[in-house]
Amino acid sequence: MANDLLKITTPKGTAKQVQGKGGKVSCKIEWAPGFGPDWTQRLTGAQAMFDQEVLRRTDPYVPLDTGMLKNTALLASDIGGGQLVWSTPYAAAQYYNTANSRPYDALRGGHWAERMKADNLPQLKDFARKAVRMFK
Repeated sequence: MANDLLKITTPKGTAKQVQGKGGKVSCKIEWAPGFGPDWTQRLTGAQAMFDQEVLRRTDPYVPLDTGMLKNTALLASDIGGGQLVWSTPYAAAQYYNTANSRPYDALRGGHWAERMKADNLPQLKDFARKAVRMFK
């Protein structure tokens, strides 16, 4: 399901008329007819691409035993909806109640999303800008 926050609606046009010394001045402001749907489509597509990029960049940070925890994000998340979910019964315990690194891999551990974001924020911002431009 798409994220309703990404739906762009445009207001009705407005017209103004001002009386001056030299006569009347009229101005009419209207949105281009396709502006709302066009930008909604751009943002929805960019959100789906961004969700996939965040999952790709987060993957190396998620604790790994059988791979079930990291793989549930692909199954449980609504790609394009802007919310990623790791849905194993033990995901919350692994996220909040464990060390931020593991003996087998110092990158994998708790708070994986925050740590990935701290390490990759400039790249994620750049990716989002490029993704929105792609859908022109």
